[in-house]
Amino acid sequence: MNRKQLSKLGMPEDAFAEAISAIQSACAAGLRSKAVQDSLKDVIANPQVYLEDVYFAALAQKLVAPQVQVHRDPVTYQTWGSEYIDPESHRQMRDACALPSAVGAALMPDAHVGYGLPIGGVLALKDAVCPYAVGVDIACRMKLSVLDLPPEMLDRDNGVAQFTTALENGTLFGTGKQFKRRQSHDVMDQDWSVSRVTRELKDKAWGQLGTSGSGNHFVEFGLLTLHEPLLGMSAGKYVALLSHSGSRGAGHAVCSTYSSVAQRSLPQEYRNFGRLSWLDLNSQAGQEYWAAMNLMGDYASGNHAVIHRNVAKLIGAEVLGTVENHHNFAWKEVHNGQEVIVHRKGATPAGEGVLGVIPGSMATPAYVVRGKGNAESFHSASHGAGRVMSRTKANATFRFNAVRGDLKQKGVTVLSAGSDEVPGVYKNIDQIMAAQTDLVDIVARFDPKVVKMCGDGSKAED
Repeated sequence: MNRKQLSKLGMPEDAFAEAISAIQSACAAGLRSKAVQDSLKDVIANPQVYLEDVYFAALAQKLVAPQVQVHRDPVTYQTWGSEYIDPESHRQMRDACALPSAVGAALMPDAHVGYGLPIGGVLALKDAVCPYAVGVDIACRMKLSVLDLPPEMLDRDNGVAQFTTALENGTLFGTGKQFKRRQSHDVMDQDWSVSRVTRELKDKAWGQLGTSGSGNHFVEFGLLTLHEPLLGMSAGKYVALLSHSGSRGAGHAVCSTYSSVAQRSLPQEYRNFGRLSWLDLNSQAGQEYWAAMNLMGDYASGNHAVIHRNVAKLIGAEVLGTVENHHNFAWKEVHNGQEVIVHRKGATPAGEGVLGVIPGSMATPAYVVRGKGNAESFHSASHGAGRVMSRTKANATFRFNAVRGDLKQKGVTVLSAGSDEVPGVYKNIDQIMAAQTDLVDIVARFDPKVVKMCGDGSKAED
């Protein structure tokens, strides 16, 4: 029997070695395959009966060994904007800090509850990677393109109409949505056989290239105010295109697949970590996940490139400069003199001099920032404003059409979205920015004017 068959029987992975040894001994003694399989099922169900069995004793002893709860002093973590963070996010952060490979952590001011690690959590592990500390939407990211269009166009009715046409036709929103005609990008020429899941999903990923998904993903035009010369441009006002999305269905599948592998692979004494399960970076599964994660990073970057190429072409604009960054990813970095795996789940890389984009909501500013390289935050900052309520509560509290009408009066045209993404479900972005002045400097402000999000009720992908 192979490992997959043993797993189907319900055999814990940390008992595979004893199971295989027992199978070999039993078969060598002449037991038929069916009898061995039946015996294995019985050993799993009633290990106490087999503690002195000639073939299955070692396996039975492994299965009845008491689960040892591992207790270690968790690493400490620094918090920014603690007054804006709920207790459950702190509990999740403390759990993550107790991982045996944890060497450091930080919590950003936009933090809220997530799966395993909270959104806004930064976690540094030694020689290990945790899929749910990267996030379900691997390489969810921001991209801002500054365009050579007159800012006055944002205030004219015919200008808004042109922006609307470009957004409506330049990308697709909705879970599972694909283009009928495949888009082109070099990322599809990369090696997608780095893992089984990426190999099998390459065609689907190609169909979704250039699409935007659902949840908090958006594409929008707005007014960019540069506070200083940047990217070869003078300080002043510009039209800009801003997008937020990730690696679509393929990225979700990579996370789900390897998180399941991680949970099955953990020794008995660590099973209580659940979604915080990790992969040894030197293991085959760890290497596969790392390669697949990086491929998804390139795919998400290519996805944004296609969106911006399509939309800019439709509006008839040239790109003057861009700023982009992942905020659901893991990086190999050196901190405190050692190489570690820094997971930023809903956190923006903010090394010294590094540019990034931190958005607010459909009606509040996004900010282009320059990192200060703060060591305590592991060179990180928030990735947005952060939610203050669940999607269920938001849908029960707000009515999208009413909010859209109010925003229209304030100069923001929302083409489509859901009531779970209205401004009231988010923290105050300016308070969040004020809580992290030691992490980043603001170099530009983006005010949304024409906004497109998913409005078909699709399940959130973020």
